[in-house]
Amino acid sequence: MIPKSGYRFSEKIMLKQYWEEIMTTRAFNLMTAVALFAACVLPATARAAEVKVFTSVALKSVLDELAPAYEKASGNKVTITFGLAADMKKRVLAGETADVIMLTRAMMEDLQKQNKLAGDLVNVAGTPVAVAAGAGAPKPDIGTVEAFKKTLLAAKSIVYADPAKGGLSGVVFARALERLGIAEQMKPKTILVPGAQAADLVAKGEAELGVGQASEIVPVAGVQLVGPLPGELASVTLFTAAVGGGSGSPDAAKSLIQFLTAPQSAPRFQAKGFQPG
Repeated sequence: MIPKSGYRFSEKIMLKQYWEEIMTTRAFNLMTAVALFAACVLPATARAAEVKVFTSVALKSVLDELAPAYEKASGNKVTITFGLAADMKKRVLAGETADVIMLTRAMMEDLQKQNKLAGDLVNVAGTPVAVAAGAGAPKPDIGTVEAFKKTLLAAKSIVYADPAKGGLSGVVFARALERLGIAEQMKPKTILVPGAQAADLVAKGEAELGVGQASEIVPVAGVQLVGPLPGELASVTLFTAAVGGGSGSPDAAKSLIQFLTAPQSAPRFQAKGFQPG
């Protein structure tokens, strides 16, 4: 919505009509829509600033697209540091900070309790822990917990993030193997990677199946998203944003969070394997 301040009533009507006209044209481009929306709603006080972001590598594919759109619309510069969510949390606890911090909901709640954040927590998007297979290969059956167990036991190899390094999808999947009672049986054919490389190894043919965040699987050429872990094994990671404590550009930080959670940004998240926050 267009803010009440800063626009006369006639200007609001013109913007509304212009937006409706753009939405109906065949040449409508999603990123143009996002940029137009941002130009209308971003506060003037938030312009011409540098916005530093600490976030999970799971968000890289979508932020690589939305950050430039935000920069173009706002005039701000976005500098993003990606890493495993657990590592980014440790850095914040150790005293590092950023204008926007965007990690899992549980991590953000913990940081908030320790006074490392300023303002409210805002849910951005969620992504399920999911299974990847090679593009063009028959999709394995993971529709039920029992079918998933049989698929894992029949697989020649599987790759996922090393739980010891803090990769959330790896932690979730390791627990799933324990619940299925096949952790020991899977060890000889398991490949562990330090981060979000599981889908890459499947694409290269170095592993038959991979497990990771759906957002880490969808952008990788040469793989297909089979689906989320079934039944009680399912896990959705919800990413939440807040202004970092001690931010030098709090208004710009808020405008970026507003931009990422706007309805016009939702299709970009969905295209990259995320669910609306």
